[in-house]
Amino acid sequence: MNRCDEERDVNDWLIYRGTGEPHRRIDELPAPPPWRDFDGGPELAPADAADSSSQRRLGPVGEAELFRPEGEELELINAALYLRRPLLVTGDPGTGKSTLAHAVARELGLGRVLKWPIVSRTTLTDGLYQYDAIARLQDVQLGGGPDHAVDAAAPRGIGGYIRLGPLGTAMLPFGRPRVLLVDELDKSDIDLPNDLLNILEEGEFPIPELERIADREPEVDVLTDDGRRVRITGGRVSCRAFPFVVLTSNGERDFPAALMRRCIHLPLGRPDKHRLAAMVRAHFGESGVACGQELINEFLTRSATELVAADQLLNAIYLSSYATKSTEDLAKTLMRRLDRSR
Repeated sequence: MNRCDEERDVNDWLIYRGTGEPHRRIDELPAPPPWRDFDGGPELAPADAADSSSQRRLGPVGEAELFRPEGEELELINAALYLRRPLLVTGDPGTGKSTLAHAVARELGLGRVLKWPIVSRTTLTDGLYQYDAIARLQDVQLGGGPDHAVDAAAPRGIGGYIRLGPLGTAMLPFGRPRVLLVDELDKSDIDLPNDLLNILEEGEFPIPELERIADREPEVDVLTDDGRRVRITGGRVSCRAFPFVVLTSNGERDFPAALMRRCIHLPLGRPDKHRLAAMVRAHFGESGVACGQELINEFLTRSATELVAADQLLNAIYLSSYATKSTEDLAKTLMRRLDRSR
């Protein structure tokens, strides 16, 4: 019987459920489509556990999450997982775009989120790797040769001067996908979205400094964005499980069609009362929701016509339990609209 004809629960296919409770359903993710099947290797051990940044964003495990997607949002996130395609998340500031990456990583047990914040000066190489040629030259001058290490505990050879960036680390041949957050891509130089296309399509990239010496040094150990050492063979990095890539944008610019067709697009609207309450509960518990109800209502009223961010609401609720000013004054001061300078 064709799998499409089988009767099954409507949510059986979902790998990421959006519940906030960690589970191992990532091991049930089917094989990728043939055109997205990568064969990098040898397979690396799973990534280290999530760091404290995820807990700061999401709250303690077992509490409500800041980002609990439902309906079409949940389906699009899972479509990106199944198809091994980047997820382009667009929306106003404070709608939970970058938080989504942390929520997926924690629920699916995918380790630390690799974070690549984008500014106007960011280049593709910044995300792939850094080669400290100046430090190597200094060590050669001080030590008398390129393989001499000034510190006896330091790594020898060119690998000691190369560190993979967040994108480069995500493309290593991990058995399970890493989560990569490319934050505020719309802030980039006009060329960066196009420069990303080949990496996201091919799942691999060269390190020219290592390719040039591959005939005499076919294997070189380098540092990753996680701070661990991995072995690069032949001067190329090739992925095995394509990473779960979250590209965020505040909608300040349009992206080329070539990038859009390679992404799953998830537009996020402004948080509703249910999502705001869940976010407050994650950080302050049920008592925080009860005490902050007036501020939540104020936020919802103002967000209908003004640009305000959810972290402004959290600041107001936190200070309302300490400050002497009234809740109304705090809301006006801390939840100042962001779409007007004054």
